[in-house]
Amino acid sequence: MTDWKDALSALKESGEIPVDNTPDPSPEPVKSDARRSPLHVVTDRKGRKGKTATIIEGFAGTDEELEELARTLKNRLGTGGSARGGEILIQGDRKNDVMALLKEAGYKVKG
Repeated sequence: MTDWKDALSALKESGEIPVDNTPDPSPEPVKSDARRSPLHVVTDRKGRKGKTATIIEGFAGTDEELEELARTLKNRLGTGGSARGGEILIQGDRKNDVMALLKEAGYKVKG
């Protein structure tokens, strides 16, 4: 029985498999100007049965970028939230934490 490494080496030596089979680097996806427009971070309790939420408004990117930013913030903060209509909602009063994370990510932030 041959070892898989020996079999792979034999295929490379015979030319059936190229030695360097790394994929060609693809160009970076074009990002929108989401980081240029300032984001406004506010806390709100209205219509939430007394529970506080931190809201990020003014996002100018695509829906996919909005979802990705919301996912990153929720993971880093260890909290729930949602993203829709150009806004990100983070559960709880996390205004200072959200502002610090957004600045770290290169966004312009206003409180």
